[in-house]
Amino acid sequence: MEAYTGFAAVYDTFMDNIPYAEWCKYLTGLLKEYGVEDGLVLDLGCGTGSLTELLAEEGYDMIGIDYSEEMLELAMEKKYDSGKDILYLCQDMREFELYGTVAAVVSICDCMNYVTEYEDLTEVFRLVNNYLDPKGIFIFDMNTEYKYSEVMGDTTIAEDREDSSFIWENQYEAEEKINIYDLSIFVREEEDLYRKYHETHYQRAYSLEEVKAAIEEAGMEFVTAYDAFTKDAPKPTSERIYVIARERGKLEA
Repeated sequence: MEAYTGFAAVYDTFMDNIPYAEWCKYLTGLLKEYGVEDGLVLDLGCGTGSLTELLAEEGYDMIGIDYSEEMLELAMEKKYDSGKDILYLCQDMREFELYGTVAAVVSICDCMNYVTEYEDLTEVFRLVNNYLDPKGIFIFDMNTEYKYSEVMGDTTIAEDREDSSFIWENQYEAEEKINIYDLSIFVREEEDLYRKYHETHYQRAYSLEEVKAAIEEAGMEFVTAYDAFTKDAPKPTSERIYVIARERGKLEA
């Protein structure tokens, strides 16, 4: 699992095409449908806090966890500017700890795909179950194998902005179901001086059957899955799915 380092500084710049407000509306609709109108909510893999801030505006008491100190620094800047009372913690989602339980856990923008070992995914789910209130809700999204193999595949993406640019070289290893992308990021520090950063990220494609099995092994209840931003069942051509699971008692240590 790689932390965002150099990319953190320009993450929001290059992710300005993500409709966070629409994502938040969809997510809060699901939370309220399952009875989470307010209370403590954990944003697991919160990144720079864009969605965390929006959920706080909706009245939820937010906690954000991320593995990247650089991403959390930007989240803290947003918190300072907005005045929102958000608790941010720098932790690995495979071994995170909270001070108590929460009404819901959300994890958006394919954070779960970064957990590339099935056993680790099950452990994340076990920890989520442990820190959820009784019958608490876990909502997360995932990129699908179809997206990695048919949409992203072996491609190169480049984008140039006024003060930064990146080159994204993507490769999907179908046998291992691992998507690899090499990022080269160039950030302007002076008029004619750019600093180059390089990162390699790994994500894994999981079938819905694997996800269901991990949820069950973790002691949780699988509730449903949707083709992203709809109430439709996942399709063979779904690029992103949302999964909803529920706390179902704590497993003995």
